[in-house]
Amino acid sequence: MNLISGINVTSSALNAEKVRMNIVAENIANAQTTHDVDGAPYQRKMVSFESVLDGAEKGVRVSRVSTDTTPGETVYNPAHPDANENGMVQMPNVNLATEMVDLMNSSRAYEANLAVVRNAKQLASQALSIGK
Repeated sequence: MNLISGINVTSSALNAEKVRMNIVAENIANAQTTHDVDGAPYQRKMVSFESVLDGAEKGVRVSRVSTDTTPGETVYNPAHPDANENGMVQMPNVNLATEMVDLMNSSRAYEANLAVVRNAKQLASQALSIGK
């Protein structure tokens, strides 16, 4: 039984979930950004994972970070600097409830993978103490 390879797989999942949490945090931080670097409202980003089963390398990795192109809601706010001639402002397509659910899911997956590493470490320690 090779505990190191199991820890490596779990480590890759931890890294992938960290990227996901960072992207969700970016989405939350830009939930009100109506003027991004390209001049348009911020567009929500999404993370996709893929399994890695290449010979010695096994685990999970981020396959891509894509942009959600669905339009955000339009609100009436004539005092806003990005309002059009009718006083309407195009808002980002970030839904805070969705982002919080994604953040909770990612956080729980991260915690579960961390528990796997702790258990593997404890198992290895106990296996080494058998011969004493």
